[in-house]
Amino acid sequence: MAQAALTESKTDANEGGDPEFGQLDGIVGFHIRLAHGAVYRHFTETFSELGLTQKQVSVLWLVGENPGVSQIELGSRLRMDRATTMTIVNRLQERGYLRREKSSSDGRKQALHLTADGEAALEQAKSCIAEHEAWLKSRFTPQEVEKLVEMLERIHE
Repeated sequence: MAQAALTESKTDANEGGDPEFGQLDGIVGFHIRLAHGAVYRHFTETFSELGLTQKQVSVLWLVGENPGVSQIELGSRLRMDRATTMTIVNRLQERGYLRREKSSSDGRKQALHLTADGEAALEQAKSCIAEHEAWLKSRFTPQEVEKLVEMLERIHE
């Protein structure tokens, strides 16, 4: 009963608006999660017609930049486990965006290459990314963008 009264008084103080974050407001990870959610929602909206996920776009982009990259190298670079990498590569191959070839340098590896459809999808994706990046960067000055990237790299490196 005391908890219900406390909850009601906090809600009354906020006049029916969004609940206060309280101590959560000082937790960096909480704000990173909220920011990630906002970025992910905008990305999903921007890419809805293209029908590609963030990971699929990243795979297409890296294969486009590194023709012949192995599936293992691709997963490692994107920090994805083997099963996730294989699933994404399989889906992109099923859509006709990627092809696998035996690696010329190591017969145990499969080299990945974009198909003509994959190159076209990547060009569309790059256009969507430019729109998405413009939306995201519009919230910061160029100096803040540079600093933000630098700080985020410290987390994921």
